[in-house]
Amino acid sequence: MASLQASNLLFPSKASSNRIININAAISVPKLTKINFPVPALIRKPASNKTNLAEELKLRHRDNGFTEYSIPIVKRREYKVEDYSNPLVEAQFYAILEAIADRVEMHKNVGEQRDNWNNLLLNSINMIILTAATMSSMAGLAGGSLLALNLPSTLLFFAATGMLIIMNKIQPSQLAEEQRNATKLFKELQGELQTLLALRRRPSEDDVKEATERVLALDKAYPLPLLGKMIEKFPKTFEPAVWWPEKENDHQLFQRNNKLHHHTMKQNRNGWSEELEMEMREIVKVLKSKDTEDYARLGSLGLKINKTLAISGPLLTGIAAVGSAFVGTNSSWAAPVAAAAGALAATVNTLEHGGQVGMVVEMYRNCAGFFTLLEESIESTLNESDVEKRENGEMFEMKVALQLGRSVSELRDLAKRSSLSELDEFASKLF
Repeated sequence: MASLQASNLLFPSKASSNRIININAAISVPKLTKINFPVPALIRKPASNKTNLAEELKLRHRDNGFTEYSIPIVKRREYKVEDYSNPLVEAQFYAILEAIADRVEMHKNVGEQRDNWNNLLLNSINMIILTAATMSSMAGLAGGSLLALNLPSTLLFFAATGMLIIMNKIQPSQLAEEQRNATKLFKELQGELQTLLALRRRPSEDDVKEATERVLALDKAYPLPLLGKMIEKFPKTFEPAVWWPEKENDHQLFQRNNKLHHHTMKQNRNGWSEELEMEMREIVKVLKSKDTEDYARLGSLGLKINKTLAISGPLLTGIAAVGSAFVGTNSSWAAPVAAAAGALAATVNTLEHGGQVGMVVEMYRNCAGFFTLLEESIESTLNESDVEKRENGEMFEMKVALQLGRSVSELRDLAKRSSLSELDEFASKLF
């Protein structure tokens, strides 16, 4: 509220039109009321405690109406060395990730290049063979010795023979499949390491060592060079692919510890129980007796077929070259033999490399290796007697089920039927 006071207030008139009017005004403001805002009190500690890191928030009212806030000073926490990862170890881990990314790109590019090799060599050799066969047939129909047809056809057949020997030796379709598998496996390893960083964010020396071993194992399993380090395309026996660091005596340990520690297992300790261990053992039995054995059989069959085709192609072109050389020398059999052998050689070459038999053999190697790795993974997990050091049992069971293309309930049902000897299917539903 304000009050207005006026003194000597005169209304103007004719007699005093020149008189000055003075107006005095005064505004009085009442004294403001102090308003106290509640401030939450901090946890109080004894004043005698000298190690206190923060003082209590104090409010002091001054006479001038202002409030002074005393802000506590909190000391910075002193972290221990163990709270941080070793910078050198972390740098090594990221260097491995960069090397893996580089290998992914290299294997991808080399795989595309070798797939092109297969297509180009297949078409080129078939054209050479068919051209030579046509020239031999024309020379035979013309009668007499036609050097202009005999010589080129013979040279073309010999050239096709040499090219077929080289192509069958390196198997471009199998080389391309190797690089595709390597690309997939390096991407898988890259994803695992990135997940490790996302979850733990502090790689250890053991992580660096394990990652290095896995990279080197992949390099050994799927080499890039052709000379000296190329995988043998026609081994004496079919062997599954191995792209992981081998653990010595892992299978023997599994067999020895198969019945040692499951009877002392505490129920649901780190997700593990006696039932889950028995389930994993049954899964290993199914994998060995069904999936791995079947792919080993198919791989051996594919290897034999590929060997037969690899020998037949150059042999037929060689016969055609000899027959073409005798065309026009009073040999009635020369021209038909050259033409027929050339046609058969083109057919065999198309079946082998157009059908990519080498790629199929490599696919069987990779599938057999996948099941072998899964078996070893389960065995090595069960070998660890301290369940606290294992991966969580429920998580491990889920991973195994997903790798086999099954749900957890389907995996348990598979193990149950296997234990009752009522199994009539493979463990994997993926391939």
